[in-house]
Amino acid sequence: MAKTPSKAAPKQREMPPNPPSRPSKELHVFPNPAPERDYVIQFQIPEFTCHCPLTGQPDFAHFTIDMIADKHCVELKSLKMYMWSYRDEGAFHEKVTNTIMDDIIKATNPRFIRITAKWFVRGGIYTNVVVEQAKKGWKPAPRVDLPVHGAESGLLR
Repeated sequence: MAKTPSKAAPKQREMPPNPPSRPSKELHVFPNPAPERDYVIQFQIPEFTCHCPLTGQPDFAHFTIDMIADKHCVELKSLKMYMWSYRDEGAFHEKVTNTIMDDIIKATNPRFIRITAKWFVRGGIYTNVVVEQAKKGWKPAPRVDLPVHGAESGLLR
């Protein structure tokens, strides 16, 4: 009688004792590598989610955070985990945008910060919430407008 090959159970990866990523309200910072100059750090967060505190339905937004750091910058992984922490929370658009602003200011005390939250359509209405704050006494450098040139491809037209 021929033996049929035994089917071994597929090997499953063991779960680590501490998952490598989890939501957190803790924002980590690191020293600004160029505190002598103003430069813009921009974070694009296109997959923000929370839910409506009245209906429980999901809300989605694209956040843009523009900031001019002073002594500290926000560490990206902690910002990702921080934004993820809102996924299961109910929050009005205006409240969550202002709370995020307050928490980043508390962690970094930037020279300037602007947060633009573009909320996806809900009931036929798009909501955009824009908040900004400048550090007391901070003066931005004058804007320099450079000439605009068309993109060159290297090909003859």
